[in-house]
Amino acid sequence: MLLERADLTVPEALAQLGGLQAQTPHTWYVGLWSRLVDYTPETTAALLSEGAIVRMALMRSTIHLVTLDDCRWLRPLVEPVIIRSTMGAFGRHLRGVDRDRLVEAAGKAMAGQPLIFSELGRALAPDFPGHDPAALAQAARMWMPLVQVPPRGMWGRSGRPAHMPLGQPTVDAPVDELFLRYLAAFGPATVRDAQQWSGLTRLAEVADRLQPRLVTFRDEHGRELFDLPDAPRPDPDTPAPVRYLYDFDNLLLSHADRSRVVTVDYTTQGWGGGNMEQPRTVLADGSAAATWRIATTRKAATLTIRPFRPLTAAELDGVHTEGAALLAFHAPGAAQEIIVS
Repeated sequence: MLLERADLTVPEALAQLGGLQAQTPHTWYVGLWSRLVDYTPETTAALLSEGAIVRMALMRSTIHLVTLDDCRWLRPLVEPVIIRSTMGAFGRHLRGVDRDRLVEAAGKAMAGQPLIFSELGRALAPDFPGHDPAALAQAARMWMPLVQVPPRGMWGRSGRPAHMPLGQPTVDAPVDELFLRYLAAFGPATVRDAQQWSGLTRLAEVADRLQPRLVTFRDEHGRELFDLPDAPRPDPDTPAPVRYLYDFDNLLLSHADRSRVVTVDYTTQGWGGGNMEQPRTVLADGSAAATWRIATTRKAATLTIRPFRPLTAAELDGVHTEGAALLAFHAPGAAQEIIVS
């Protein structure tokens, strides 16, 4: 949806994208704005408030925005990833904790009242003496499908990172469905790419099983790529317009080999190290060409673009045109300034 904005509803787009990485409260709205025709955030916020779409820990144990239907089958499939990462960080504090007993206690603690993890840990501590409350809360997150509830994540609002149980039964689905959904969003791609996106391992077995239903290619390095037979595969010479990506955009995080999009080392551009901020990327001709930041005051909004390389006249025109639209999206009615430094 980055070559041409799609005329889809938000739920349709989320299904096509395999969910949208959304661990920040608001930056992911830009991911929808960059991909959908005439996108406005209010409908998305309403869907979030109604529970038709949810933010919860899924692929790679990170928070994703998905439809309610998709989260019900995705969550059981990626639970091993969530357990692996959580036990790696907190396992030593959870020795002897019974899963069923903790899930029951956490469900009672959150019955009718969303809790942030510090509150959940304190609520669980009396039932599990001698165990770290923070680890107990994380155990609930890994053993239960918890959703982060509004107003957290709603456009123009703030809220505590409070969670509640999903409240809908999860559904068993074959891992084949997850692999096919990945290809629908990101194919042609390798098995390692699908594993990077999902956090799962042993997906080569899935690719082998599904191969009669797929088409395959080889990239310039001889790696086998899989795709759906009817998936769009634009001609290599198709013009790719300027697009603004948010800090955790799916395009940047869903392949084992990021060089298909990112050809610069961000650490040489002042990112990384002690700077925990993630870069927001400008795409030009289909690859990372710059980073961007927006600074706002009550009456003005300034967009600063820092190119990695000299931009062509056409690219500069796209940077300014898309940038003006982005500023209008972020701060409607504010005075605009665009700086290319």
